[in-house]
Amino acid sequence: MKLTKLKANLMPKIKTKKSVIKKVKITKNKKVLRRSTGQNHYNSKETGAEGRSKKKDKRMFRTDEKNIVAALPYGVNK
Repeated sequence: MKLTKLKANLMPKIKTKKSVIKKVKITKNKKVLRRSTGQNHYNSKETGAEGRSKKKDKRMFRTDEKNIVAALPYGVNK
């Protein structure tokens, strides 16, 4: 009897947006990193510096960072 009362009073867990977890990485200082775009094809025409810069992660805009951190309630990928 007491067990069912306890379960009824607990708040439900907040779900993490799984699609966001797969696309971003959050650093220790709450910076949000994403993959750079344009890596799929037509890469042989690029210079070496262009190709190397595309392999690095890019930082997202600060306004977008706030939305992404809000979508990850438990600080996933710290």
